[in-house]
Parts: sequence; C-alpha cells; structure tokens
Amino acid sequence: MPNKGWTSSSLGELVEIKHGFAFKGEFFSDRPPGNVLLTPGNFSIGGGFKDDKFKYYNGPVPDEFVLKESDLIVTMTDLSKQGDTLGYPAIVPRSDSHQYLHNQRLGKVEILKDSLILKKYLYYLMRTDEYRNEILASATGTTVKHTSPNRIKLFEFLLPPLPEQRAIAHILGTLDDKIELNRRMNETLEAMARTIFKSWFVDFDPVRTKADGREPASMDAETAALFPDSFEETELGMVPKGWKIFTLSHFVELNPESWSKITAPIQIEYVDLANTKRGRIESTAKHFWKDAPSRAQRVLRPGDTIVGTVRPANGSYALITEEGLTGSTGFAVLRPSKPEFREFIYLAATAAENIERLAYLADGAAYPAVRPEVVADTAFHYAGNHIVSLFSKVVGPMLRSIAANDHESRTLIALGDMLRPKLLSGELKVDGS
Repeated sequence: MPNKGWTSSSLGELVEIKHGFAFKGEFFSDRPPGNVLLTPGNFSIGGGFKDDKFKYYNGPVPDEFVLKESDLIVTMTDLSKQGDTLGYPAIVPRSDSHQYLHNQRLGKVEILKDSLILKKYLYYLMRTDEYRNEILASATGTTVKHTSPNRIKLFEFLLPPLPEQRAIAHILGTLDDKIELNRRMNETLEAMARTIFKSWFVDFDPVRTKADGREPASMDAETAALFPDSFEETELGMVPKGWKIFTLSHFVELNPESWSKITAPIQIEYVDLANTKRGRIESTAKHFWKDAPSRAQRVLRPGDTIVGTVRPANGSYALITEEGLTGSTGFAVLRPSKPEFREFIYLAATAAENIERLAYLADGAAYPAVRPEVVADTAFHYAGNHIVSLFSKVVGPMLRSIAANDHESRTLIALGDMLRPKLLSGELKVDGS
C-alpha cells in the first residue's frame, strides 16, 4: 500500500524527451580544442556522468543543442550487447573551458510540471532497477541497443509529494557529493605523485638545480644531498652522473602467480580490463571458480602493479591495494622485489609516455596487444636505492590516501545502491517536513 500522499504517475505525464543533433563527423576529434560532444561513453554504469573518452567538435553548433549546467540527459543508444548504460541518466556538470553538446544518441529530459517532480528526484528515479528493467525489456536491436523517448515515457511509478522528494534527493545527493569529492581529491593526489616522479626521474630537476649552483626548492638538505650535481653522456643522452639505465624486469617478478585447478579457491573476485581505468578498479565481479571466465587466472597481491596488455592505449592499469583479487590474463602483473619499489614501479610503468610506447608497439588489428615481457622491459633511469626509498616515503602517503578514498567511495556506492530502491519505493520513510 503506497504511503500517504504518494500518487500513481508515468514519466510521460511529467516530462518531454528531446533528441539530439546529428553533428557532422568531419568536425570530430579525439583531442581538444573544441566543444565536447557527449556520447553514451560519458555515462557511468548505473547512471551518472563520466569525464573521460571525450569527443571534441569544432564545427557550427545550433544554439538549441548546447547543453547547460544541470541539464538532465539520458542515453538512447548503447553499443554493448548488455546495454550497460542504455536509458541511464546523467546531469551535465559545470565547465569553464568548453561547452557540452547534445548529440543524436542522447535524449534531453525536460520537466513539464516542476510543481509535481524535482529534477534531482527524477535523476535518482531513472537509476532504479524497476525503470532499468522496463527500458531493457522494450529495447530494440541486437548488437546495438536502442530506446526512444516514447518508450521511456511509458514508465509508471509512485510519486511522493515534493517535500519527500526533496528529502530523498538530499540523502542520495549527499552520498554522491562525497563520492565526487573523493574522485577529485584522488585526481589531485595522483597528479601530485606523477609530478614528483617526472621531476625527479625524467626531468632531473633537483640535479639541474644543483648543477646551476642552487639548492632544490621544496626539498630538505638531506634529500637534496642524495642527488648528484652534474650530468654525464650515455647512449640515451645526458643523465645524472652515476645513474644507471635499467628495465623494470630487474626489480619485479612478472606474472608471479596463477591459479590452477588444484590451487584455485572456490570463489574469486575478478578484475578485468574493462573495469580498470587509469589507476582505478571501478568494479569487480565475484565468480565461483568453475564458472569464472577462462582469463581469470592472475593472482593479485597488495603492492602489485597491473597493466593491460590488450589495447594498452585504453590505460587499463592500477596499483593493487587489497587482498583476495584475481586478474585477467590480459594484465601484465608486476610484483616489486622490495616493498620500497612499489610506488616507483607503479608510476614508471603507467607514465603517459610508457602507455604511448605500449600502444605503439601493440600488434594486431582487432585486438592490438603486447606481450607482458614488453611491459617489464620498460626502461628508466635508476637513481639508486636511497633515492627510490625516499621517493616511496614522499609519494607513498599520497597513493595510500587514494586507496582509502577509493575504498570509502565503494562503500558509499554500495550504501546508495541499497538505499535508493527503499527510498524511492516508500519502503524507507523520510521526514519531508
């Protein structure tokens, strides 16, 4: 029995959904500058906005297809067989650097009766299993899934009064805000760690500063003393005096453990390439070993660096921080020979320049790939154990904070997934006063 004041409704009574514009492919680009042409790839599984894999557009744009901050959009097409994002909503974020464009694969949701439904409440309503199941059930297409405004508008539900909508949206929005804050903090922390790595081991800033007769900035005297004050000629050009050129293979075990029929546990928690994106394991899947994908073989331990060898340009890499994970054979697993090498190995193996190198070396048309040994052959300038150990002490807290934030965000996501259906069905009552 519905709660007091809750009424039966359908989306068609409350909203209009407008198709986007067919922008001309001749003006598309994978890199800036340009306005961002949003696609289904900018939607998260489960709903929400993703600011990666942007498509840029540098052609003429009709004003009515420029999206505004806080516009509600929905995917009308999904390229995956499972329809991973089909019908899910996202809210257009603020941007000071570009405009977001409304293309033909997306629907723009416009509320007709804002006295009856709040946009933020509607956003969470369109992330429920009930809504999702109806969209998938009515979808057309096999390889490419499609829905339409009319199909979306057929969805029926119980609508609470505005005060309760506001309270529900506030609870769920608070969780989302914290998850987004963690994401931004992690971006900053990772950028800081990579900046220090590049400064010390690629640009040799402390060495150049000392060679100029100055003391390195933001570095105590004890740390600065570890760096030389001159360069020497090598086959790879000028490098700090006394530094050697090695490959990661000197400091890691490559793919050190794999499950077999004898050693495998009854159940595994599987990490695949698709859900590992540029330092983040976005999700895992639990499988009984007998039903697990055939590629689920690599044993992962905290401290391992995993780098995707299939389509390496996608940046499927991460630093493992948790026990009990199993990785795809599509990863090269780099296990440090010493704990203090962990941060250095992760940042060296996943530096943008190295990911570009792996992408260049990848063979194959449909599935370009490199052998795991190619990842282990990543070359770098080795400064000696003392500097690498110190680097670990400087950067380690940053990467541990990233891991802690990721763990908290996964907990919050699970909490939101549990609360959302209970709140939006009225099973869990809130005070809307």
